[in-house]
Amino acid sequence: MSLTVRSERPWWRDAVTYQIYIRSFADSNGDGKGDVEGIRSRLPYLKTLGVDALWITPWYPSPQMDHGYDVADYMDIEPDYGTLDEAKRLIDEAHALGIKFIIDIVPNHSSDKHKWFQEALKAAPGSPERERYVFRDGKGKDGELPPNNWQAIFGGPAWERITEADGTLGQWYLHLFAVEQPDFNWDNPVVREHFEEVLHFWLKLGVDGFRIDVAHGMIKEPGLPDELKGADLLTAQKSPYFDQEGVHEIYRAWRKIFDSYPGNRMGVAEAWVSKESLPKYIRPDELANSFNFHFLDSKWDVKELKKNIKESFELLTTTGAPASWVLENHDVTRSVNRFDQGLKGGGVDSPLKRFGDTSKFDIKRGTKRARAASLLMLALPGGAYIYQGEELALPEATGIPKDRLTDPRWKLSGYTDPGRDGCRVPLPWKADVAGSYGFSGNPKLGDSDSWLPQPKHWGTLAVELQEKDPESTLNLYRAALDIRHKEAGLGDGTMEWIEAGKDVLAFTRPGGFACYVNFGKAISVPAGEILLASNPIQSDVLETDTAIWIRTK
Repeated sequence: MSLTVRSERPWWRDAVTYQIYIRSFADSNGDGKGDVEGIRSRLPYLKTLGVDALWITPWYPSPQMDHGYDVADYMDIEPDYGTLDEAKRLIDEAHALGIKFIIDIVPNHSSDKHKWFQEALKAAPGSPERERYVFRDGKGKDGELPPNNWQAIFGGPAWERITEADGTLGQWYLHLFAVEQPDFNWDNPVVREHFEEVLHFWLKLGVDGFRIDVAHGMIKEPGLPDELKGADLLTAQKSPYFDQEGVHEIYRAWRKIFDSYPGNRMGVAEAWVSKESLPKYIRPDELANSFNFHFLDSKWDVKELKKNIKESFELLTTTGAPASWVLENHDVTRSVNRFDQGLKGGGVDSPLKRFGDTSKFDIKRGTKRARAASLLMLALPGGAYIYQGEELALPEATGIPKDRLTDPRWKLSGYTDPGRDGCRVPLPWKADVAGSYGFSGNPKLGDSDSWLPQPKHWGTLAVELQEKDPESTLNLYRAALDIRHKEAGLGDGTMEWIEAGKDVLAFTRPGGFACYVNFGKAISVPAGEILLASNPIQSDVLETDTAIWIRTK
């Protein structure tokens, strides 16, 4: 781990990055969908919150079959979200506030509306146009069977047969996700050159880094052999289409591009891979960072959390990369629900697996645990990622009407998995329902009028109310991030475990800082000056499901 002072380290070693799901953050033009100008209008809020960087989910032109992760043009802005000029202004204004800027890049697949794929459909088998994607002849007498048994992550076969230009049934193309998301052929140098051009385009516009979607994808095993296991993005198991060694050649080339620009530009991997494979993605000549999904996947359990934290550091010893911590993102059930229901982060396939038993959901207990988890995460060495609304302790929206669900998982799972819409509902900025609780610039929009409907109780969690409540989760995050900036020993660096009983997770950081998280019966507050607590401390007692930061004596 780096022991230099914070001002001498690359910014990403310590940064707390705020993830913006652009469609649901802030709507400036009143159409019920978030946009670039909406983000720009809320930059003062993000500055006051105290984050170091923003990560914007895909804002490229897209048919929105997977809400931006089906990209039609990698070097422009989705018209519903704004223009390139507006994007440039947003980047510049964020920089003026001292906030770094990260964008999503989606290199495994494009939209089927991308001009390359449209050209491939019109071209002949074996043509240069087809070679940009993974096309294969089918099996069987007339090619009527898929090339292999691969299944799509969202459900169903991973192959789709096309009708050729002459009207006959022809080849099949690979889509590891939705049918509208054909996989690129990364064995083709043309594809590699195109994405390097994309990187240069955005780096010249000023972005500081890229979150790489499905970073363990792109390269497929030669021969495309049958899969021996079922398809699942979250299993972290090696497969013929995930975690192939060839991806590392790509990232070594990308790292050279990042390093050719000033300001410590970087890449962060969304790599759902085994704990053994993860260090390969963050070797010194590859990516700067990778999301810590093993931490995110932890239940609210002291043994499991401590084990996953320890293993995270053990895996980093050979890489020199900082740890990164994340509790939520746009793909998993919100931590308020998960921690209350004892769920892991990757629960999918059914409402019960994704949400738990909603009849037994205790929002008070879930919120208490989520607040404690936030102090744990922000005290650990390295960087951290916050998902929009996490700072408000938003719960999962589990009651979205079936006819309003938009996640492709819903349809492709045969209407069994409700998908990820519940963590993507637009933010509540104001207590009044007008303007979809302040999400929209159109005051006539109500709670059911934005692109996803908001729960009726959303206004009780609004930024407007939480700013006025000194005990709110928003003010807890603001206080924690303020302390994190002021404490020289926080961010990247070292830590030492404290043995404080089987139900307490505790550790120290340099400068006499200590963090205690109590998972069991109430205990006495450890000796020292209380800097911050996830819940009010009364009678010197640290209650269950509570975290505390102290200055040790």
